Amino acid sequence: MQWTYQDKEINELPEDCVGFVYQITNTTNGRMYIGKKLARFKRSRRPLKGRTNRRRYTVSSDWQYYYGSSDQLLADVEKLGKDKFTREILFYCKSKAECNYVEAREQFARKVLESNDYYNGHIRVRIHGSLILKEKAST
Repeated sequence: MQWTYQDKEINELPEDCVGFVYQITNTTNGRMYIGKKLARFKRSRRPLKGRTNRRRYTVSSDWQYYYGSSDQLLADVEKLGKDKFTREILFYCKSKAECNYVEAREQFARKVLESNDYYNGHIRVRIHGSLILKEKAST
């Protein structure tokens, strides 16, 4: 099953996209999951001989094959099959801070912890407001 954004299939993320907020829906019972996924990860290698600083590089994430981090959701995907789920990108994000904020905003707005309609079991968020304000000012 492919990711969709505004009812179009997505094979590549936009160049300025750091991550995205998504919704996965179980088509058999309508249960949903709201989460975020980063497009790339930073990795580091050992320093070269005689040096102290690590060598940093980025790696593309597995976003094309990703089905969330909820154990219940992953168990249902395994049991029912991937064809019984839809994966929809709700928002593209241009920074990690924006990604964290938008995910939490959507989870709170949809009251994911107050209903059995969602697979979400917890909301973990730590965001510094100045980063969000800077991004809003620059747009």
